[in-house]
Amino acid sequence: MPRTVWSGAISFGLVSVPVNVQSATEDHSVRFHQIHLEDMARVRVRKYCEIEDREVRQDEIGKGYEVSKDRVIAVTDEELREMPLPTAKAIEIHAFVPASSIDPLMIAEGYYLQAKGQVAAKPYVLLRKALERSSKVAVAKYAWSGRERLGLLRVRDDAIVLHAMRWPDEIRDPSELAPEEVELDEDEDEVAGARALIDSMTHDGIEDADFAVDTYTEALEQVIEAKLEHRAPPVAPAAAEPTGRVLDLMAALEESVAKAKASRGEGREADVHELPKKKSAARKTAVKKTVTKKAATKRGA
Repeated sequence: MPRTVWSGAISFGLVSVPVNVQSATEDHSVRFHQIHLEDMARVRVRKYCEIEDREVRQDEIGKGYEVSKDRVIAVTDEELREMPLPTAKAIEIHAFVPASSIDPLMIAEGYYLQAKGQVAAKPYVLLRKALERSSKVAVAKYAWSGRERLGLLRVRDDAIVLHAMRWPDEIRDPSELAPEEVELDEDEDEVAGARALIDSMTHDGIEDADFAVDTYTEALEQVIEAKLEHRAPPVAPAAAEPTGRVLDLMAALEESVAKAKASRGEGREADVHELPKKKSAARKTAVKKTVTKKAATKRGA
């Protein structure tokens, strides 16, 4: 059973829903310690007081705000808990919006909200059903870990999920990263080819797709197992030498579609767009001449 990381209430107009907050995700990454390679001993970070030049205990450590180089103000956890914030004890819903209006860049870690006792069950189910039938998500504010945050509430199966959200001004403007305009093939054949590749790689969900497997962790476990058995760890195969030929985008798309279809297995039907036939150089020249001739006729008219 996951531990409760916060307790409070969802504030929904005049309705209050007491909840426990539990993490909705697990981290299965392989963990490492820092070690001294000469004797394999653990290397630890110790906390020292700069003035007394000694290691301090955890109960001697608190939070401090630096006003200037020679002045620091201590702020206690109790003072943070008692701040006059309506969101300090509640997840306060401010609006309901279409899910598609939320930029995924704003969405961070997720938590399950558990109804706190039988009294909370009815308003919890009420809010869950209202969210389901409205096809909307709720945007809320809450205060944890020394800061107020935005939150998004949505429904997953029979539970209400809270996602931490970044504030709009925390999202960087990507305009300066956009590449310069480029020209694509006539009639956008390359775009149609890319769509065909998307269709051939489309799945009903992520459960049956290749990325559902953490191949990095599997490979790392093989390295650790080999070292435990005093064997040489497996190594990556040598990278293929570059051919030096210029990439033909349409040919690459065609080959990619063929590989994607083969990986899905025989007999599996897929609704895909057929790749457009690549125009020959002669055909492109003929089309260009026709367009030029029509333009000249219009100018002479």
